[in-house]
Amino acid sequence: MFKLNILLVLILIACALGIVTSQHTARKLFMALENEKEIERKLDVEWGRLQLEQSTLIMHGRIEHIAKEHLKMMAPAAASIQIVSIDTPEDRLRPEALKP
Repeated sequence: MFKLNILLVLILIACALGIVTSQHTARKLFMALENEKEIERKLDVEWGRLQLEQSTLIMHGRIEHIAKEHLKMMAPAAASIQIVSIDTPEDRLRPEALKP
């Protein structure tokens, strides 16, 4: 009977150590999860800021202003604009495309 009691006490101690170890591991994993969630929130804020910055940088008025002021560019006169059409291979094979 005494040997059985010692065996049961040893099993009880092993189970208690297992529970403590698993709780400690669970707490460490929970803390790691919370840290990753915080990083995710910060990255989401930065992503939104970068999208806003990108939309600001590609506004047509800003690009036109930079082209005029810094690059000394200007829109060509209407008389100097030529529109060129490119025939596709299918257009060349059609009989109406061959007529002058």
